[in-house]
Amino acid sequence: MTQQELKPVVVVHGGAGGSRADDDGCVHAARRGMSEMNRGALAAATAAVVALEDDGRYNAGSGSVLCLDGATIEMDAAVMDSNGKLGAVACIQRVRNPVLVARAVADTPHWLLAGDGAERFARIAGIPPYYHASERARRKHDELLRKLAGAQAALPGVANAAFSHYWNYAAPPQFATEDGCDTVGAVARDGAGNFAAACSTGGSAPSLLGRVGDTPIIGSGFYAGKLGAVAVTGIGEHIVRRLLAHTVYQWLAEGMPMEEALEAGIALFPREIDVGIIAVNRKESGARSNKDMPRAEVSA
Repeated sequence: MTQQELKPVVVVHGGAGGSRADDDGCVHAARRGMSEMNRGALAAATAAVVALEDDGRYNAGSGSVLCLDGATIEMDAAVMDSNGKLGAVACIQRVRNPVLVARAVADTPHWLLAGDGAERFARIAGIPPYYHASERARRKHDELLRKLAGAQAALPGVANAAFSHYWNYAAPPQFATEDGCDTVGAVARDGAGNFAAACSTGGSAPSLLGRVGDTPIIGSGFYAGKLGAVAVTGIGEHIVRRLLAHTVYQWLAEGMPMEEALEAGIALFPREIDVGIIAVNRKESGARSNKDMPRAEVSA
């Protein structure tokens, strides 16, 4: 198969642990990405993630979770393609589409900007200020506070008391949910054989101020190379320890069938840790998760 014979495809996910009832938003996002495919795989993947950020049902962009103080929203995002483009932002606040800031970073001398510097850069890049705490986010925050006050761990393997003990917000703690570890992502292959991955997250809840998960970390939350692209979702503290995106990419590069590679990646994690993977290479595309995960795939 020559590069000219490759069929363009966009695969998206709406976060491990999400609801398959939200597949329609993923379908819309994949179609949005495909509408930009004439500009290449990176434009397609980025456009798909913008659509997911704008949807409001996923933990990204306008649907991002509230941090423990009930006011702060911190987001991460990243883009990468097989031609060397790489950009990411971490702990960025007050933007609607962090993936667009990550895409703009890819045109600078750097690959990752964080915090206040990332937000200042967004203004230079022409991206206006935006803050929106959705009713869904406020409801989930209230549920989280109730859970933190109880005996059940809000984050698998972490004592609830740790979040008050290491509290680093300006406001005092509000407690004496298990939500928000999901991410959105897209992978794309264009007709010329180029690959791209893009991902975005509204953060994790519960988390300390300044927490960064796997989403903006190359090889952990995303990876794109000459032989394919991978994006993952789940609890970042577990994903980064396994360099999940690059691990799955390497298996695919070595010739492992798509289904086998995705299943092997999921098998690296215990069942109680939500994890999902989407991937594309020259011949195949696919998606797997150990919990429900909104998803969609559109091809030309």
